[in-house]
Amino acid sequence: MLPDPETTQAVAKRQKKLKPARKQVKPGEVEKKEAPQTGKEYNIWYNKWAGGDREDSYSNKVKSQTRCNIKKDAGLTRANLTGIKYCCLFFARGCCPYGWECEYLHTLPDPETALPDSSKDCFARDKFADYRDDMGGVGTFTRENRTLYIGRIKETGVGAETEEVVRRHFREWGTIEKIRVLQYRSVAFVTYKYEMSAQFAKEAMACQSLDNDEILNVRWATEDPNPETKVSEKRRLEEIGQEAVRARMDPRIVDAVRAVRALEDGDKLDSSGNLIEDGSDGEPDGKRRRIEGPSEEEQERLLEESLHELEETKPKGLLSADTLEGLKYFSEIRKQHKAASPPQPPSRAGLKPAASGLGLLDYGSDEDS
Repeated sequence: MLPDPETTQAVAKRQKKLKPARKQVKPGEVEKKEAPQTGKEYNIWYNKWAGGDREDSYSNKVKSQTRCNIKKDAGLTRANLTGIKYCCLFFARGCCPYGWECEYLHTLPDPETALPDSSKDCFARDKFADYRDDMGGVGTFTRENRTLYIGRIKETGVGAETEEVVRRHFREWGTIEKIRVLQYRSVAFVTYKYEMSAQFAKEAMACQSLDNDEILNVRWATEDPNPETKVSEKRRLEEIGQEAVRARMDPRIVDAVRAVRALEDGDKLDSSGNLIEDGSDGEPDGKRRRIEGPSEEEQERLLEESLHELEETKPKGLLSADTLEGLKYFSEIRKQHKAASPPQPPSRAGLKPAASGLGLLDYGSDEDS
């Protein structure tokens, strides 16, 4: 989808206001903790142990030592000069030691700017064909997922209060479309307006805490089984696709295709290209007005005018002398044929009119029926 000029100007103004990004941590300040071994083999592709306990068991979760603060940490980096569109993964986690020297963006992903590769997330990580068993990781490229599963929430009394706490912590990463809290189950679902916002929020809130000292389990949500939700999501994706196609098409081509279809159907268009369906010419209301072709007299007149204009202008390189002579010969033949051909009587049912004096054969039937 092409970016809106007004949105592009707003993003440019916002970038002008940004100061150089600050270093979130000092080199070596964050302690690197290796994931405890919970299986026999370590899968380097999924970054987890296989053949043992679940990777996201509560005992294996350690609270994150850092957290991103958009108001303080966002700023300009080298990526703003080199044109890289991907965000810094460590910036989202709050532990980038490079600051303005970083090769990736230190801002929230811009939903109006399409990523160079749709098979990668906003951090330039390759997506997979399927989700991980625990619905963690980068995600899949087979469908757009804008909903996050938030587990291990410590509820505070009424469900509305818990929803407000979740909204306050997660709206920092993008526009939220809806939030659903499963009361007494310590689970919430946060749906963002854009998938890139959900990708950023998943990394920014992993192993973080809300107002209490919990350790959040943030992962991708499975597909909503509600049929109404499926229909609305399908309609939304179709609208996005149609809008993207319309944005890339030349409006002159659209008008030309519409005019060609109207001519093929015999419809009439107004000056704006809209179909005329009223009965302003005496026809019943709702009946389409047909475009009538020029009569024989009109055709002859147009042909003679064209020949006259060609003889006066004498264009060079467009029509040769042989072509002009051919057009003149064709005009004379039409005149002679019209003068020599007697008026034809109305043909009977099942008979085709007899061929004219140009030497064409009569393919009409000899029978009346």
